[in-house]
Amino acid sequence: MKTKFGNNELVLETGKMAKQANGSVVVSYGGTVVLITACMSKEPREGQSFFPLTVEYQEKTYAAGKIPGGFFKREGRPSESEILTSRLIDRPIRPLFPDGLFNEIQIMAIVLSSDGENDPDILAVTGASVALSISDIPFSGPIACCRIGRKDGQFILNPTYAEIDSSDLDVVIVANDKGVVMLESKAKEVSEEVFMDAVKFGFESLQSILNMQKEFAKEYGKPKADIKYKIIDPALQKKVEGLSVEKLKEVYKLSKKEEREEAVDLLSKELEVSLSLEGYLAADVKMALVEVEKKQVRKKILDENVRIDGRGFKDIRPITCEVSVLPRTHGSSLFTRGQTQSLSVTTLGTGEDEQLVEALEGEKYKTFMLHYSFPPFSVGETAPVRGPGRREIGHGALAEKSLLAVMPSKEKFPYTIRVVSEILESNGSSSMATVCAATLSLMDAGVPIKDAVSGIALGLIKEGNKALVLTDITGLEDHFGDMDFKVAGTKTGVTAVQMDLKIDGISLDLLTKCLSQAKEARYFILDKIKEALAAPRQELSAQAPRIDVLKINPEKIGALIGPGGKTVKKIIATTGASIDIQDDGTVLVASNEASKSQAAIGMIKAITEDVEVGRTYIGKVKRIMAFGAFCEIAPGKEGLVHVSELADTFVKNVEEVVKLGDEIKVKVIGIDELGRINLSKKQVPSENSGS
Repeated sequence: MKTKFGNNELVLETGKMAKQANGSVVVSYGGTVVLITACMSKEPREGQSFFPLTVEYQEKTYAAGKIPGGFFKREGRPSESEILTSRLIDRPIRPLFPDGLFNEIQIMAIVLSSDGENDPDILAVTGASVALSISDIPFSGPIACCRIGRKDGQFILNPTYAEIDSSDLDVVIVANDKGVVMLESKAKEVSEEVFMDAVKFGFESLQSILNMQKEFAKEYGKPKADIKYKIIDPALQKKVEGLSVEKLKEVYKLSKKEEREEAVDLLSKELEVSLSLEGYLAADVKMALVEVEKKQVRKKILDENVRIDGRGFKDIRPITCEVSVLPRTHGSSLFTRGQTQSLSVTTLGTGEDEQLVEALEGEKYKTFMLHYSFPPFSVGETAPVRGPGRREIGHGALAEKSLLAVMPSKEKFPYTIRVVSEILESNGSSSMATVCAATLSLMDAGVPIKDAVSGIALGLIKEGNKALVLTDITGLEDHFGDMDFKVAGTKTGVTAVQMDLKIDGISLDLLTKCLSQAKEARYFILDKIKEALAAPRQELSAQAPRIDVLKINPEKIGALIGPGGKTVKKIIATTGASIDIQDDGTVLVASNEASKSQAAIGMIKAITEDVEVGRTYIGKVKRIMAFGAFCEIAPGKEGLVHVSELADTFVKNVEEVVKLGDEIKVKVIGIDELGRINLSKKQVPSENSGS
């Protein structure tokens, strides 16, 4: 089945590949092809207490006609891009499975072919919906996904990689026929109105794909499996509610998150002990208490118009901003909002520190990286410390996208920039705290960002027709609420938006309200940031490397590099400076000490610039003749110091003045018609002469 969707046809096929999966579909768009499968275990695991959904997205290099690099020549652990796309698939489908379903479900998306133009990520999201819809797995679909770009004020449906690079907006929209289910976007400071127009355009464009999925499922779908849902015993639920409601009201009066968590934990243990005597399992008691908590938190907000910590719906927790908190780093800051705290550190490097990213569409280099770290102590817990998890990679990528629009060009600021956010405390929206802290540390490091960026997270409590939007949500409001809506931007406009739901969609009108409320909060936080540091520092940290930019004739690049890199390696070894030579003749010289950079620059100029009459050089004596000495003033450039130009007095023997291998100052006094260089030692200005 197929339909026109943007510049190409979207094609759905089933029944040919992966037929043993509960549901499988091949989605094609242009020359890009993705296989998506959905599988479910027969029974839930014993004692399973959470919904065990896993999503794996894999980009096979054969899809682009490539062989993997490395020793083993096969795909290894997932790349950052694959992890982010796995999350992109997971987030919109997760809330659409029924409550009480604890069978293991796995979605796998494998890119079989890539045309180098169309990104397979949106095909994988739509394909996951199709695979689930035609399978026997319970699922409240369908959903569909598209990407919207904008160039010259015109929206582009499913733009190519090249079109995205020239767009000022990149919005991934997932929707069903009820509304928007998920958003993931980056932008170059666009207004909220433009952003909403893009979402509306995408939502309308997706309706044809939703209709096609319904027809496809009707024709090829299986009957849904008869699942035993794990539902809490109503009698137990009533008992837990009766024993805990009044105690929870007292717990919610506690101001600190850790105090509330400890009190709830004690209450849970009390209930487990008392109700175990009636034959109830501890796991079931815990589940029942969570439901009571959820009901009470939501009721307090909806019926009493009071948040757990007593704030109004638009109030932001107390904010403090500090900069230069660490003495030896290039830039640092500490951003605290309530019980969420991010320590951000900026490090400046050279071209050697750029990150090579290998992807199906080709290789590229990153000069700006933001890494997010979430240690267990940030939430008062103990846990094994391993590499970054999917959540950490996702939060770091969101914060990085939020700042991309304001980062300086490489031409303006030729540094590789790495920002690390250490989350020291967490109680709601640590990713948006990362955006704020990163802005401060970048400015503290002297990075000339275009403007300050702030971020805020909003939540939603929705029952029937009543919907309340909460600014600056805490962990409890996120856990028991219906939405996590994150917006980052400058005073000029939006730079990133991410929205995840626990319900099956929200209307465009409610989305517009959320953006407006987020804008107010964003402006408030920006003022706090600028109170701490109004603009980027004019001077770099003393610890940061200094990079000088030279422009040489591209035809002289070979001479500067030398055979096998011999010449440039010698300059680096001699001076201790770092040298990066680019194809257009740009040469970056970096060092922590100005003297080292200047020495390297002098050597580079000597090699690449034409010999100039009247200029003084450091020459190395290469040959001694009866009539004078030949000195090398640059690689491949020799001149003669005639015996009459060696000293102010008569020189009978050249070796009385200079010896082989000596380095002496010489002045160019002439270049004859054959290009021969004439040098003088005696005409070099004396260092004490003042000339």
